[in-house]
Amino acid sequence: MKSYVAALVLLAFPGVLSLTAQEKQNFVINVGTPDGQLLQSLGQETDDLKKVSIAEDFLAKYPKHEAAGWVAAQLEAGLLAEKDNDKVLEVADAAYATGPDMDAAYYALEAAVAKEDAALAKKWSARTSEAARKIISSTKASTDADDKQYLEHAKEVDEYSEYALYVLALKAQPKEEVDLVDTLIKQNAKSQYLPQVATSYFAALGKAGEATKICPAADKMAVDKNAEAMIQAADCAWRANRATSVTSYGSKAAEAINSRAKREGVSDSDWASQKSALLGTANFYTGVGYALEMRYGPANKALRGALPAIKGSPQFYATALFYLGLANYQLGKPLGDKAQMRQGLQFFQQSAEISGPMQDQASRNAKTVLTELGGK
Repeated sequence: MKSYVAALVLLAFPGVLSLTAQEKQNFVINVGTPDGQLLQSLGQETDDLKKVSIAEDFLAKYPKHEAAGWVAAQLEAGLLAEKDNDKVLEVADAAYATGPDMDAAYYALEAAVAKEDAALAKKWSARTSEAARKIISSTKASTDADDKQYLEHAKEVDEYSEYALYVLALKAQPKEEVDLVDTLIKQNAKSQYLPQVATSYFAALGKAGEATKICPAADKMAVDKNAEAMIQAADCAWRANRATSVTSYGSKAAEAINSRAKREGVSDSDWASQKSALLGTANFYTGVGYALEMRYGPANKALRGALPAIKGSPQFYATALFYLGLANYQLGKPLGDKAQMRQGLQFFQQSAEISGPMQDQASRNAKTVLTELGGK
């Protein structure tokens, strides 16, 4: 008799290192019994096709054996290699009925993702996460190398359960995308994948006829450095004329962006460009919020920082120019600083050149400031 520890390879996915994890089972092999001999053969076999045959034979003979979950995982791994996703899911369902197994559920989730089946992905993501979290919560601190590796494996499996929902959401039609992201939020409101899908998710809500859910969703998701959700929440607050919230969300978004590590697989130049665009938008909302609060010094600084990044968005650019005009005018007038007032005039004039909701007021403000400056 001997303890059995089998190696499983976890699928690599962005943000997580690929490694060979250890799946440990609480059973021993008695090579003096037929079931023990099959288990020994399965563990020693290196040919994938033969392993599938042995695993199928074992489960047919001993479906309720204490090792059935482990055997099912080995079988699913072999079937995945053959791209027999339907069979993987069939085996997983049978295994789950006799007792949840983390790796059997994990391989079923891989099959669901391969089939791009959102309903099956939701089902197996939940089951995979539940099994992994049970292991994580019940595993005590240990100095044993196998125990530590098994715990890390469980954590990566749980993370993959979130990644699976995210990657399918990116490919889905609006209603299905909303459903998948809602499921991800429910599973882990602080998932590292939510910032990456947030902007697309808010757009999908609008396309799916659920625009009224955008602002409540943004408020809920604006946690744990989710800058994209914070930016959307700032926009909602701006349109609702909640100045303090605009400033708060905008500044928190800027902090989150500045502290964000480069994503794997993204070049340095692309990453710098992405961060610059996000930071510019965050600074825009921060500056608008400060202007609405009549805190013109901080507004002037934030909006100047936003200009290069938002120049390609005419309405944002016109709005930023308008509030820069207001900020510089208000900063200069009490001090009689005509140079700063002229800066305000220039910003108003630039805003007035852009068609949109700010144009008329910017034009009127420019005329007023010009008059105060004596037409110069």
